Amino acid sequence: MLADDEALIRAGIRLVLANAEDIEIVAEAADGREAVELARRHHVDVALLDIRMPKTDGLTAVAEIRRLVPRTQAVMLTTFGEEEYVARALRAGAAGFLLKDTPPDDLIQAVRVAARGEAILSPRITRQLIDRYVGPDASRADRARHRLGDLTDKEREVVALIGAGLSNGEIAKRLLVSEGTAKAHVSRILTKLACTNRVQAAILAHDAGLLPPD
Repeated sequence: MLADDEALIRAGIRLVLANAEDIEIVAEAADGREAVELARRHHVDVALLDIRMPKTDGLTAVAEIRRLVPRTQAVMLTTFGEEEYVARALRAGAAGFLLKDTPPDDLIQAVRVAARGEAILSPRITRQLIDRYVGPDASRADRARHRLGDLTDKEREVVALIGAGLSNGEIAKRLLVSEGTAKAHVSRILTKLACTNRVQAAILAHDAGLLPPD
């Protein structure tokens, strides 16, 4: 599903995604309220949402979509300078964000990655976003350490790597295990932590002080 109040933006994204045989656009919304309704009606795999939309903004829409249709991976469409809003969206359950000038091939790949339940953030952007906008907070650190308390040593190592922005394949190479094993670790961690996606686990790792220095 595409959600943007600018018809020209929606048309451009539609043209790009039409080149991918494994991606089908089943709905388009011109505002956040319509986006929530269409996501609920169609149970889409991936929703691309603009941050600033009339009636209901993208941030509110993401939270509603994640509540009503947990299987839908919501990805924010943004421009430079809106990272602060994106941080709020990540806490609401968004799978990540894309700049509106993302190259066509990268946009297609991002939709595929989101459909697999992985985060749409490069390691550099993940760290930059969390460090800059999430910020230190003593009470949040205590809560994060408490939530991570039930993890095994290996799972704590994996969640730190998630926090550093590594993909399943990169985690597998770091731990010298198969990618399937790394994926199983990640899935088990997300379940234990009651996180809806990897980005929320990354923020927990950050809050608990597990991320290594840059």
